[in-house]
Amino acid sequence: MRAYVCFDDTDTLGSDRGTGKLVRWFADKLPDGCELWGVVRQQLLVHPDVPYTSHNSSACAVIDVPDISILSELAEISAAHIVEHFIDGSDPGLCIVSETDDLSALMAFGRQAAIEVVTQADAYAAARSAAAHLSGHGGTEDGVIGAAAGVGLTANGWAGRLIEYRVPLRSFEDVLPVGEVEAAGIAVLPVDRNVMMPKPSDTLNTQGWLRPRLWGGRAVLPVVCTEPGLWTAIAKRPPSVS
Repeated sequence: MRAYVCFDDTDTLGSDRGTGKLVRWFADKLPDGCELWGVVRQQLLVHPDVPYTSHNSSACAVIDVPDISILSELAEISAAHIVEHFIDGSDPGLCIVSETDDLSALMAFGRQAAIEVVTQADAYAAARSAAAHLSGHGGTEDGVIGAAAGVGLTANGWAGRLIEYRVPLRSFEDVLPVGEVEAAGIAVLPVDRNVMMPKPSDTLNTQGWLRPRLWGGRAVLPVVCTEPGLWTAIAKRPPSVS
């Protein structure tokens, strides 16, 4: 069974860590029987009426869990993790839900939060519909908006990029065989005009930033063919981005 644990707004401008890093650290605290599938960064609306630190993104840990009873323990561990690592002046929020619940309202809320201004009341209404845990942990508690939206977008399976994966993304070489990435469960998907399929023995250039997209609930790396037998990831690391 899969659970979604999403954090938002745990940092401040100029702090030495962002929410993405906080969630990646959280993977080291999972209870026995739980295994991290990945951490997905979700981009929300950037708008003058929306307060945010730098990019207005949340980060959702996707966790394989033994059964639904573990969710209450995950909530306790997550709240303690925020207390340990959040930056004073931030407005943390936390959302936790199981895939076995009806997540349609949270999915709709996630899409809404990506394109228009929403409120805490909207977030709590969507969470109640899904029987999700949603809580604020300091400041204005506006982080509940991004936390709920991040769960909805991630559960939908068609938004966001993975900043961590069950096979640590930072463990891969910058240039490596396509088959090595595919063996880890990351689909290498050509998106150029001809969409020829790469061979496992072909070479993949990650441009030093292996960050698959969440497409169809899977980890997918979009690539283009730059010369015969050589594929290049379409994204490269922007400045100051996880």
